[in-house]
Amino acid sequence: MAKITLMFAVLLIALGLVGYLGSGSQYPTALIPAWFGVALGIFGFLAISPSESRRKLFMHVNVTIGLLGFIGGLVEAIRGAGKPVAGNFLVSAETSKSLLAALMFIYVILCVRSFINARRTRAAA
Repeated sequence: MAKITLMFAVLLIALGLVGYLGSGSQYPTALIPAWFGVALGIFGFLAISPSESRRKLFMHVNVTIGLLGFIGGLVEAIRGAGKPVAGNFLVSAETSKSLLAALMFIYVILCVRSFINARRTRAAA
């Protein structure tokens, strides 16, 4: 699951950079998805460990970050749903927020499924 975490980290960093550069934004808040990606990347690297307890700790930290990103992205996407898009940009802020929420939702679901499978495997052994 740590490798999937790193994949999502790269996707979120790319989303943040495209949202910042593609929207013509001058505000660092457009980079919020990238910061979530950096956090997932750091703890994803730390989760690549032969120690099961260390791996479990960092994956639980990652799923918490994912859940916070999902909730934050969803709330902000809903709050800005009725606002008009200013300018003709590659990526709007609302698209970036929606994509952040969608990516984090998928990530959290994958983590929960992985945790359930790990628990079942341990219980069967």
